[in-house]
Amino acid sequence: MSQTVRTRPEASEQALSEAYDTALLDLDGVVYAGGNAIAHAVASLGTARSGGLHLAYVTNNALRTPDAVAEHLSELGIPTGADDVITSAQAVARLISEQVPAGARVLVIGGEGLRVALRERGLEPVESADDDPAAVVQGFGGPDLPWGRFAEASYAVARGVPWFASNTDLTIPSARGIAPGNGAAVEVVRIATGAEPQVAGKPLPPMHRETILRTGAKRPLVVGDRLDTDIEGAFNGEVDSLLVLTGVTDGAQLLAAPPQHRPTYVDADLRGLLTGQPEVLEEGDGFRCGGWTARAGSERLELAGEGEALDGLRALCAAAWTAAGDGTCELDGGKALARLGL
Repeated sequence: MSQTVRTRPEASEQALSEAYDTALLDLDGVVYAGGNAIAHAVASLGTARSGGLHLAYVTNNALRTPDAVAEHLSELGIPTGADDVITSAQAVARLISEQVPAGARVLVIGGEGLRVALRERGLEPVESADDDPAAVVQGFGGPDLPWGRFAEASYAVARGVPWFASNTDLTIPSARGIAPGNGAAVEVVRIATGAEPQVAGKPLPPMHRETILRTGAKRPLVVGDRLDTDIEGAFNGEVDSLLVLTGVTDGAQLLAAPPQHRPTYVDADLRGLLTGQPEVLEEGDGFRCGGWTARAGSERLELAGEGEALDGLRALCAAAWTAAGDGTCELDGGKALARLGL
């Protein structure tokens, strides 16, 4: 796929909630962390929804069912139906169903979300490698998933049974910090077997396909906190994206982002859905946004001016991404980010 290399965040005169018909929202790190709503999320989503924006929740976490996710969101004050939730469990279940016979047995290493999604596709979840499975599927099973489950997967995969993973996120945000995600568990089976799974979740095409099929979005905006899943998934799907800084991505990672990890827009949190986005202007050998001007020096990114921190970050993105071209910016941005408190 050939795409124009993004060298700066884009501007929008309209509020993003008006410029797009559907927001494809990640959950962990965007709407909530550790089960608790992130600041401004409930009010912002309520305002966006009342203005006509369709809200769809797209998560790589395969542990919970869409019904359970919708119930949780509704309890947080975000009225949601199960049809508004798309999970990597659904995406991987569709992927498996296209490669095994109807009614086939599938060895499940994960939670109830995977089992429900498999049954939805007419497949039979089983628990043991001795149950003659036609496939193995692995998804996030929560902190209490027994170690023996990885052994069951390994026994079947080592025999040549096709192996699927809902996603390979190495980490997941929690209320206490960053915890191991499904990708870490997938690595256990990979090390034991030397095999490679077929992966359905973000940033890969099966998840984008599942999302579009279930939402019918025509002008979608992907909203996420992760460069390597949410933003890369939008890049692969050739749709626009909004990065919010409420999850795992920090300013330094954003400045160093290669082309597939560069979001269309950057904002602090979900309030960014309700506003336009400022223009980043080229000015001499630098870039200006709001009261800040950024440029790429010989060894570091330089920042001058004052104003809103997010405007400074947008200007720095333009300087870093332009300097990097289709690569990764290696200039030191630490001092400039410290000026912005980021």
